[in-house]
Amino acid sequence: MSVSIRFKLSFMMFLEFFIWGAWFVTLGTFLIQNLKASQFEIANVFSTQSLGAIIAPFIIGMIADRYFNAERILGILHIAGAILMFQMYNTTDIAVFYPYVLAYMVLFMPTLSLVNSVSFRQLTNPEKQFSSIRVFGTIGWIIAGLTISWLGWDSAEGATVGALKNTFLMAAGASLLLGLFSFILPKTPPVKADKDEKQSFSSIIGLDAIKLLKDRNYLVFFISSILICIPLAFYYQNANMFLVEVGVTNATGKMAIGQVSEAFFLLLLPVLFIRFGFKKTIIIGMLAWVARYILFAYGNAGDLSFMLILGIALHGICYDFFFVSGQIYTDTKAGAKYKSAAQGLITLATYGVGQLIGFWVAGFIGEKYQDMKATDLAGFWQHTWIVPAGIAFVVFLIFLVLFKNEKVETKTENI
Repeated sequence: MSVSIRFKLSFMMFLEFFIWGAWFVTLGTFLIQNLKASQFEIANVFSTQSLGAIIAPFIIGMIADRYFNAERILGILHIAGAILMFQMYNTTDIAVFYPYVLAYMVLFMPTLSLVNSVSFRQLTNPEKQFSSIRVFGTIGWIIAGLTISWLGWDSAEGATVGALKNTFLMAAGASLLLGLFSFILPKTPPVKADKDEKQSFSSIIGLDAIKLLKDRNYLVFFISSILICIPLAFYYQNANMFLVEVGVTNATGKMAIGQVSEAFFLLLLPVLFIRFGFKKTIIIGMLAWVARYILFAYGNAGDLSFMLILGIALHGICYDFFFVSGQIYTDTKAGAKYKSAAQGLITLATYGVGQLIGFWVAGFIGEKYQDMKATDLAGFWQHTWIVPAGIAFVVFLIFLVLFKNEKVETKTENI
């Protein structure tokens, strides 16, 4: 792989996740401070990510993979996304904001698969090369968070003047840049299907992999993956809002610690995966979810602020130990024929169904304790965080009891 291609792929990843991190982390805080949204309205807005994830396989499987170059579709989607982001920047009413964010997520979620497609087609040894490209995405997310805090958009003063709306303008500019840049990315035409192989509708959108659920262990993992996304949704929907409201300074910048942790444990995971095995790795990840939310429930921005920072830092274990390990497990279970379909299915189940349920549950819990918020802010957040801690612990017990230990071997295939 040439230096030029490596730079293009790395810059593409940087912008892809810079765009997402530039507005999504502070979205909950923006909705409350700028649009005065209710807990259910916040849940509906965050649910657009899940709706986008559910629709994404149709866009990728029925359009991108069959008819058009991936880099061109990526460019068109991001240019359209920039326009929608600019409309979100100008919106002052939640009823007007919702259609724009829904349309944006329907366009954005497929780009997560497209940037991977563009990358993998250029790599001669994906197992070794992809992580060094993908890490620039994590860097992009971190830089976005640090920029928001550095500019003071998430500060008390910024909240007074509604400065968080500027995150959408920043994301719009980055989206336009990536949209235009995509047209000079390496050409990634559709892969021609075998003439003798008839593609069914189910194979196009990844449903062929559903036969993996006949495997008892994989079924337990699949259900656990959906359930663990409920507490994950609590983090996405409430974490920034929580940190800002309890008085943590530079909250968005501090949340970038989670992405630093994610990058660190991503590099460490292969060693730990071999040392502990799949089941123990997943269990450690689940217990990290429980610990994180307990730390949030009982920490504060004063003498116990270290508990909040530690809770953020656990993100790497929470995400990598469960989701990345799960992707590896899914890959080994699927076999060569169903690898792509299986990854699509687990993504649909987690980011689609699991988080969709999670955002609704988080909205219900927020609304349930809303009256407490005005008189007992600490109590409101304590009640809010105990719920996902409990859910994560129940999922941990289900997986611990029902999943039978098995040896998972990863195999490197010749590309």
